[in-house]
Amino acid sequence: MSNSESVRNLTLKIKRYDPESGEKPRWEEYKVQAEGHDRVLDVIQNVKWYHDESLGFRRSCAHGVCGSDAMRINGVNGLACKILVKNLPNDVLTVEPILGLPVIKDLIVDMKPFFDHYKSVLPFLINDEPAPTTERLQSPQDRARFDDTTKCILCACCTTSCPPFWGDQKYVGPASIVNAHRFIFDSRDRGAAERLDILNDTEGVWRCRTVFNCTSACPREIKVTQAIQEVKRAMLTGDINLENPEVVSISH
Repeated sequence: MSNSESVRNLTLKIKRYDPESGEKPRWEEYKVQAEGHDRVLDVIQNVKWYHDESLGFRRSCAHGVCGSDAMRINGVNGLACKILVKNLPNDVLTVEPILGLPVIKDLIVDMKPFFDHYKSVLPFLINDEPAPTTERLQSPQDRARFDDTTKCILCACCTTSCPPFWGDQKYVGPASIVNAHRFIFDSRDRGAAERLDILNDTEGVWRCRTVFNCTSACPREIKVTQAIQEVKRAMLTGDINLENPEVVSISH
C-alpha cells in the first residue's frame, strides 16, 4: 500500500449463513488491512479473494448506481460501495444482510418479495391517449414535481430499514410507494387513480408509521417519508395536482 499513514487494521465481522448446510447463522471475524480511500466493498472483496472464497455477497457497478450491494454496515443500512474506510468510527466493522428478506447465503438475500411489491404498484407510465407525433411534452415545473422520486435505484435500503416491514412483509414498503409517487405525480400519466386504489390498503401507505428510518437509509438522499405523506394526502384529497407540495413537507 502506497500511503502507510492511511492504512487501518480492521477487524471485519461478517454474519455468515448457508441454509443448505443446516447450521445456524454465525459471526466470523477476519483481520484486514485497508487504506482510508478504500470502500467497505473493497474490504469485503479482500476477504473473498484472500481469506475465504466461499463468502457470498452481491455487487455490480461498485459506484452507487445499481444498488446491488445493499447490506447492514455497523447496524445501519447502506451501500458497501459508498462507505469509505476513513469514515468508519473505529477499526471494528460489522456487516450483515439487510433485514426482512429471506437469506440465500451470507450477505445475499432473496429480493423476489421486494420486487413483487414493486411491480404491484404499476411502476410504469400509463397513458392510452393517442400518441403524439413526437414525445409527450412536459414543462420543467411538472417534471420537478416528481424529480426526487426518480432517483430510486431499488436497493431496498429503505424498505428493509422499516420496522413495519420487519413485522409484516405483506406491507408494500417505502420503495414501492416511492416508485408509485414517481408516476402518480407525473403529468403525462393517467394511472394515478388506479395506483392510489392499490395503495389505499392496510398493507399500503397506511402501514407507514412515519419512523423516518427509510429517509435516513436512502443512499440517494430521497425524501422518502415526505413522498409517502404526499401520496397519503393525494389519497385523502383526491388532488394529485398540488401546486405547492411543500405544504406536506415534514421534518425529522
